[in-house]
Amino acid sequence: MLKLYGGARSRASIIQWYLEELAVPYEYIQLDMEAGEHRQQIFLGINPMGKVPAIVDGELKLWESGAILLYLADKYGGVSSSEERAQGAQWSLFANATLGPGVFVEASREREMPRLMAPLDEIFSKQPFLLGDSFSVADVAVGSYLNYIPILLKLDLSDYPHVMKYMQRIAERPAFQKTIGARA
Repeated sequence: MLKLYGGARSRASIIQWYLEELAVPYEYIQLDMEAGEHRQQIFLGINPMGKVPAIVDGELKLWESGAILLYLADKYGGVSSSEERAQGAQWSLFANATLGPGVFVEASREREMPRLMAPLDEIFSKQPFLLGDSFSVADVAVGSYLNYIPILLKLDLSDYPHVMKYMQRIAERPAFQKTIGARA
């Protein structure tokens, strides 16, 4: 059975959400980060960087939330084409490398938020999900960060009504409610 390693407040909840969406059986192992369990030799054998999330799926040991999402999409998510795989990668990388820092790093937030949110609002004015009519790994990657905004930052997003509707659509998903929504 796939094992997911996480901490109390970590990106492991993003992976957990996607595993629930995919209905993949998994064991969740919560490490006590304050006690330093993520720096113990047994966990460093899974992720030498000592960070969560990480998974063990058979012989595979994988860390970094974006890489884990893409692996799960490829193995369990029914990715049907190299184009769909590339789009999932594009949005997962965007979420971790651009959206997250642009919104959650205070020094760049004022400049970056409009640059990021306005195009997203335009996309969601035309389609319900990032890749069109169907929910995908792209929505897990981007939707998790967007839905962390009201939980962690309490920013006013009223200038982006389509983003707000998207966030609500995402937050209403049963797998989201069971994972990230349960922590809100």
